[in-house]
Amino acid sequence: MTTLLALDTATEACSVALLHDGKVLSHYEVIPRLHAQRLLPMIQALLGEAGLPLAAVDAIAFGRGPGAFTGVRIAIGVVQGLAFALDRPVLPVSDLAVLAQRAHREQGVAQVAAAIDARMDEVYWGCYRLEAGEMRLAGVEAVLPPEQALLPRDASGNWYGAGTGWGTFSARIPVQVSGQSPDLLPHAEDLLALARFAWARGEGLPADQAQPVYLRDNVATPKAPN
Repeated sequence: MTTLLALDTATEACSVALLHDGKVLSHYEVIPRLHAQRLLPMIQALLGEAGLPLAAVDAIAFGRGPGAFTGVRIAIGVVQGLAFALDRPVLPVSDLAVLAQRAHREQGVAQVAAAIDARMDEVYWGCYRLEAGEMRLAGVEAVLPPEQALLPRDASGNWYGAGTGWGTFSARIPVQVSGQSPDLLPHAEDLLALARFAWARGEGLPADQAQPVYLRDNVATPKAPN
């Protein structure tokens, strides 16, 4: 029986989830700027609740971004440390996909336009469709001004808006949605759901390939002097 650990710190939310013996346990807290202090204790508490040692984990899934630069780096650091120590593979999962999966779980929707407030007057944007229980990307993920956020060219039917980008820029996003959850944040329970599909497809990677996806190329590049 596969045992998977999932964690996410890409937004204001910090969450962990565990799949073991077919059952899912999760802890979720909205704790801006406290992820570094809380993440490992949350993992330890979750394993304690399940009565499992860390060594029982077969793979570690994580939110690879896009999201807050510091938050994504915290997840990468913890995942690499644990995966190297345990000699276990990692499963990177898009945080926009996690948002879409959560919207499906909570609202029952099958097409989601996920948007995370990227600051700098931009949004992280991705559109997802439900296929066999998994929210899959339709098109590409991008960071762009809200006015440039569009549905896929072949879009039809109802779409649902999910994520903080809708909370900040709803009036500026030129997409008609049937409803929206503007306060929705990624949850490790939904990350775990996506990781199960990735694991079944054999998509585990070595720990040193646990890399962030920021979408914004210059996120960590200092500006050149004038």
